[in-house]
Order: sequence, then structure tokens, then C-alpha cells
Amino acid sequence: MTEHTGSVSWIGIGKMGLPITGRMLEMGVRVAGYDSDRDRMDLAAKNGVQIVNTIDAAIAGQQIVFTSLPHDDALRAVVLADSGLLDKLARGAILIETSTVSAEISAEIGSAAETRGILYLRAPVSGNAAIAHTGNLTCFVSGPRAAFDQVQPILASFTRAQTYLGQAEEARFAKLAVNLMIAVSAGMMAESLALARKGGISWPDILKVLDDSAVASPMVKYKTPLLATRDFESTFSCRQMTKDLDLILGAGHDVGVSLQLAAHVREIYGSLVAQGDGEADFIATVRYVERLSGLGEPKLG
Repeated sequence: MTEHTGSVSWIGIGKMGLPITGRMLEMGVRVAGYDSDRDRMDLAAKNGVQIVNTIDAAIAGQQIVFTSLPHDDALRAVVLADSGLLDKLARGAILIETSTVSAEISAEIGSAAETRGILYLRAPVSGNAAIAHTGNLTCFVSGPRAAFDQVQPILASFTRAQTYLGQAEEARFAKLAVNLMIAVSAGMMAESLALARKGGISWPDILKVLDDSAVASPMVKYKTPLLATRDFESTFSCRQMTKDLDLILGAGHDVGVSLQLAAHVREIYGSLVAQGDGEADFIATVRYVERLSGLGEPKLG
């Protein structure tokens, strides 16, 4: 493996930030990190992250700062608030935001960063926390091209592909487009599996059919082994998917795209959250359609 030496700050060592920073350290990138959750910082310290007690200390002397924050409000509070990141970073610093957030908050940060002479890259990652430590995430990037060229080796320390898309919010729309496909695919898998079971096909057999068919996307192949044992432990939760679908529907409304499938799947995830499956994996759509169809637990063998 090629190492990518350098030093960065990472703000938000959560479900994705923790394995990503661990991967960066393995690849030779030095990381100073901060999170508001003390337990998360303790876990990161065990991985080798240089942990500090304030954001100011994390970014001191750093020219490259990553953020991984859960939603628009958290991003606004950390980046745009008075004495937030944009007030503290030096001119010429590069701010790289890796979360799934709205194009609106992202554009607001982009405008404020440009005014302050800070280079802002939108770099949402695609993949989940279960594979982040392997380096098999991907990322979509938009913002100043020169900044992307400068940090691409660091992005490559934790992603297998880095796709540059443009100067503005293109990366945000790319991430929402991918997550829309994932959400709708989860809904389709649920209905397909229920239909097959009602037609008398055993659980192992229909999972093998999907795995060996023309619809065997990487997502299908990733989920079928987990479904084989009815493992619904979250890699990306129903609650998180609900949040992303709200962002997707908002983006569609703003740009004038009809997203009827997205709206339908959003209602499914809303029902899953209401029924107590909010923290289950997003493939819990399978259980939702089974309940609607009067199906109990399948025989696994």
C-alpha cells in the first residue's frame, strides 16, 4: 500500500469518522481530532489520533481540516456560527466536508468560505462504517479544482475512488442521487423477497437467485449474506435513511424534479421509525413488507 504522508485535523469522530481516521493513520496521515463525545475521543485515541479538548486546539497550525457531522444544524453550529471554523481558519486553508447534508447549507458555507479566502471542498463519502477501515469507500468532490488536486492523495488514503465533479454543489447532488438509488433498491428487495416467499420459494433459495441474477448489484451482494442470517444490525440506520430522503425530496423540490419513488420510500422509512425500527439497518424494509404481507420469520436453512 502506498502511504500518503501529511497532517490534517478531523472534527466529528462519529460512526464514519472513527474508522476513516483509523484508516488515514494506517496510511501515514497524521490526524489531530476532536469530537464533543468523550467516549468517541477515547476510542480515536486508541487508534492513534492525537486527541485535543477543543476545536481550536485541533485546527491550530493546520492547513487541511475535515469535518464529519451528522446534519445541517450541527454543521452550521461548527462552521458558520460566530467563532466557528470559518472565523478561525487561516486564509488559504482547505476545509473538506464529508457528510450528507443539504445543498443549501453547503452553498452557504461555500459563499462564506470564499469571502474569507478559505478553500471549501464538498467531499461526501459513499459506503458505510463497516467497510470504512478497508479503504473501499468512494467520494464525490466539488469545489476549487486546485484544492482537490492538492488533497487527492489524502482522500485516496481512505477511499478507492475520488471523482471530481465541478466547482459548486455537484458533489452534494451526486451523494443524494446515490442514496436515492440505495433507498429505492432496499424497497425493491423487500417486495421481491416477500413475493418470492409467497410463491413458495425458500429463504436461502431466493437470496441465491438474487445473488446470481442480473440485479445482483454490489448492494444486493453485500446485503444477501446478512439477510441469510436475518442480521439487521445497523450499518446505516432507518433513521439515517429517513433524514437523507428528506434531503433528497427537498433537493428535488428545489430543482423541479418529480421524485415519486423517493416520496413513497420515505413513507416506508417513516413507518419503520414509528414502529421502533429507527436504529435497525435500512434493509429492515424487508421486515416491513413481511409484516404487511402476513409473513413470519423464514426458515433460514
